[in-house]
Amino acid sequence: MGAQGHLIGELQDVMENRDPSGRADVLRRVTDLFIDGSGRFTDDQIELFGDVMSRLVGTIGRAARAEFGSRLALVSDAPADVIRMLAFDDAIEVAAPVLAFSGRLEDAALAENARTKSQGHLRAISGRSRLAEAVTDILVKRGNHQVVAGAAANPGARFSTSGMSILVKRAQDNGDLALCVWARPDIPRQDLVRLFVQASEIVKTRLEVADRQQAALVRAAVAEASDAIQTTARAGSSRHAQALAMVRTLHSLGQLDEARLLMYAHERDFDKTAVALSLMCDLPIGLVERVLVQSEPEQLIVLAKAIELSWDTAKALLALQAGRGGVASDRLNQSLAGFFRLQPKTARTALQLYRQREQASPSPLHYRAG
Repeated sequence: MGAQGHLIGELQDVMENRDPSGRADVLRRVTDLFIDGSGRFTDDQIELFGDVMSRLVGTIGRAARAEFGSRLALVSDAPADVIRMLAFDDAIEVAAPVLAFSGRLEDAALAENARTKSQGHLRAISGRSRLAEAVTDILVKRGNHQVVAGAAANPGARFSTSGMSILVKRAQDNGDLALCVWARPDIPRQDLVRLFVQASEIVKTRLEVADRQQAALVRAAVAEASDAIQTTARAGSSRHAQALAMVRTLHSLGQLDEARLLMYAHERDFDKTAVALSLMCDLPIGLVERVLVQSEPEQLIVLAKAIELSWDTAKALLALQAGRGGVASDRLNQSLAGFFRLQPKTARTALQLYRQREQASPSPLHYRAG
């Protein structure tokens, strides 16, 4: 620590010198000394280095601060107060390295930074190797497209239920972001299907506007892609595999009935509800999944009426379809009126048309008993 004592002894003279280059040189030498001894200092010694660095860093130019930040960002025992000072620097070239790499920034500081600083700061945060839910909640609300895409593509990012909901909503009209979200293993499958259904409508609309003569081909291609993506998502889902095995066994034993379907809907178990409804209606699982996430309730009411479900069960299915926000009272009243107005015979005819249409599609996936 003799060299450190010598440098600290020079500090007062340097601070009185108005030449920033002299101060930058002292900071560089202090940093060299700290990095050389990193891992061997006591907490008191780290605090002493931090005091020296803090007094110097605020008096030097942006380029020197950026150099200092890039050197300190990867030092595991860097003074926490100094790292925070760098992270909250308005100059992004200063802040970015520590925001992206420093392990000395706690989640609370990252969240505060994300709430108050520039989009450049948020982009740097979005690339960290680990992001807590409290941080991603802010990134998906405040961040621009680059920030949100960076967080969505980050395998170390964790999202709360509300954060994931916002992420999915923002991806609905952005193909690049949708691809990032689709690739995440932690997105609930109902959100994944909802995202594709809603985003694909936008894709279809844009393509049809560009070439209306090819509208039918466009719709067929997007529908085929939808089935392929849903199939891939199901194949990678352990929850779906477990739901399929359980519900298909119940169906083969004659024990899959309305009471079980109602229980699955009340539990908001998307996979069990989708498999059960697919088996009870004898419809491809992809179609049923899409019906359960779309914004309009008409098809779901048709399915419920065709297999003679009660209004209580239909209402539970509508609540699952509506997602976290629930069903608005006026929408529920409209659905109630439609449910009791629809005749079972008419619903069964519509259900048969659904089957015929799906059978004409490329390789629809049905789930059978056994």
